[in-house]
Amino acid sequence: MVDPQVKAKLLSYRQSIDNIDAALVHMLAERFRCTKEVGHLKAQYDLPPADPAREEFQIERLRQLAKDANLDPDFAEKFLNFVIKEVIRHHEAIAAEHGGAKETA
Repeated sequence: MVDPQVKAKLLSYRQSIDNIDAALVHMLAERFRCTKEVGHLKAQYDLPPADPAREEFQIERLRQLAKDANLDPDFAEKFLNFVIKEVIRHHEAIAAEHGGAKETA
């Protein structure tokens, strides 16, 4: 039998994890909402879907944030690379919808 205090601690940690997961989903949704708008602007002004300099800056910044938070920076970089690939994929799709040509506002 597990001590009731241990069960209570476990439940508390699990509730925190569930709350964090929910917050992460909402933050990612907002991030993708913003990057979708960036994709529309890039398509409208015939800008490339990828921005390697921006991506490099983001990765270095995230690696430093991860180090500061005692999180594995390699894990953080892999996560951001996944997000970046998804953003680029969405930007390419938006550009294709616009026919790859400039639109006038």
